[in-house]
Amino acid sequence: MSINEILNNIGMTKYRLAKLSGIPNATLSELCSGKTSIEKCSGETLYKIAKALNVSMESLLDERMTNLARERSYEYGLPAYLQHDLDAYKDAISKKSSLIDCYWGELYGSINMAEISDGLITPEHADYLRQKYLWR
Repeated sequence: MSINEILNNIGMTKYRLAKLSGIPNATLSELCSGKTSIEKCSGETLYKIAKALNVSMESLLDERMTNLARERSYEYGLPAYLQHDLDAYKDAISKKSSLIDCYWGELYGSINMAEISDGLITPEHADYLRQKYLWR
């Protein structure tokens, strides 16, 4: 569970957490905003935050790690045609191709095909790919 979610659930402010944990308010703000990744915190910082929130250190890391693992799994091990179109689209973006709209259309079609026609990816998986690559 994220620090923000825990704070909301227990009705605590970041300022109060800073006072209870001894962690600077600026550090907590950066962690809560996502500017600083919680995985880069020292063990001591994690311990102080977890203790002040009355949660385990693992619970502060678990959701973040689960989300990272899901993101990685959503972009790899795809059907070959979808992986090809995703890689081609990423390459076209990096090279600022003038044909980006064509690559966009190919990727859109492949996502739909994998989800609807072939049933090889879940609707959640398809939505993730659309949100990350097509609807930005």
